Amino acid sequence: MKKEGRDGMQQVYEAVRKHVSERRGEMISLLEKIVNIDSGTTNIAGVEAVCGILKQEMEAIGMDVRVIPSEGAGPVLVGEWCCGGTKRPLLFLGHMDTVFEDGEAEHNPFRIDENGLIHGPGVLDMKGGLVVALSAIRALRDIGSTDRPVKCIFVGDEEKLHMFSRTKQIMISELSGAEAAFNFEVGYRHDGLVVGRKGGGIVDVTVHGVPAHSGLAPEKGRSAVAEMCYKVLELEASRDIERGKLINCGMVSGGIGENTVPGEAKISIGIRFPSLAIRDEILADIRSATERVHIEGTKAEMNVRMMMESMDTTDGVMELFEHIRKVAGECGYGEVHPVTVGGVSDSGAVVSSGVPAVCGMGLKGEGCHTKDEYALADSLVDRAVLAACAAYAL
Repeated sequence: MKKEGRDGMQQVYEAVRKHVSERRGEMISLLEKIVNIDSGTTNIAGVEAVCGILKQEMEAIGMDVRVIPSEGAGPVLVGEWCCGGTKRPLLFLGHMDTVFEDGEAEHNPFRIDENGLIHGPGVLDMKGGLVVALSAIRALRDIGSTDRPVKCIFVGDEEKLHMFSRTKQIMISELSGAEAAFNFEVGYRHDGLVVGRKGGGIVDVTVHGVPAHSGLAPEKGRSAVAEMCYKVLELEASRDIERGKLINCGMVSGGIGENTVPGEAKISIGIRFPSLAIRDEILADIRSATERVHIEGTKAEMNVRMMMESMDTTDGVMELFEHIRKVAGECGYGEVHPVTVGGVSDSGAVVSSGVPAVCGMGLKGEGCHTKDEYALADSLVDRAVLAACAAYAL
């Protein structure tokens, strides 16, 4: 906490709430604009349109803004506020893409119902969180906070796990020197803040055999499919669900016809893990199965097609959470508690890079990734106040 005394901090917190509350209508207007733009991950033009609106908003706040091409998906939007501050920067993280197909914004547009629930594609996951993040920075500007730089990193392809772009590398390069990170992913109605997430990835194992005519020269063949079967059984047996070590040989393929000994086969493996240690254990198991030869004359190689790191619950993560919990009680937000969830997010890459993070700082609601997705309108102000106060007091 800053050395301003309890009364001084309370005055700051009250000023933050006043400034955020006065701009509630602007927050809703901005959210409506970006929710009513189709921006599924593969709709690069839509992601760019959302990026353009947020860029204008950052510039209006007075942030230094860069739009970095990801080379394969939507851009990475980086906005920096208070660059001359004396402290290490705090990161505000988020993504601009959604899981929805084109046309969803027309069929299910932004609206607020009589119960104060906001509907629309991506309103919860996670366009609402982007609005919360920028509103918190605006509040910090309005109260005259000048010593803590804040850097926003908003990516364009989180929902596809950065599979086809350089986004992950760009994001990691932008983390350098950061003190901590708030990720404005989906918030929970029970006020749990995320301190741990599973990681996940896709690993391909390609098996090479010796093709041959199955009738004329079967003795010359070495079946890649048969070798693949040994490997599938070995890999499935090595998983440990109780420990969260998940290995799923979800797609297998091989061969060109019933009368040919198959010369090639492929296994696509989905993995999930609660920690980097178990991730490494899984990769060692896959590597071992790949290198082990059951049918002489076959060989195989593995390729890690995509990997999202787990968000380990480190001491730094818990220290950051305890800071937010303390501020939540002092600024009038109320109680928050730590939770660990299964879904992956960019917080994994951040924490594994050495920057502590707390995730789930966005709007509260339910139903993400479905047409019934909704967010609580009241959480727009409350979450922005919490983020701004926690940033100020860090």
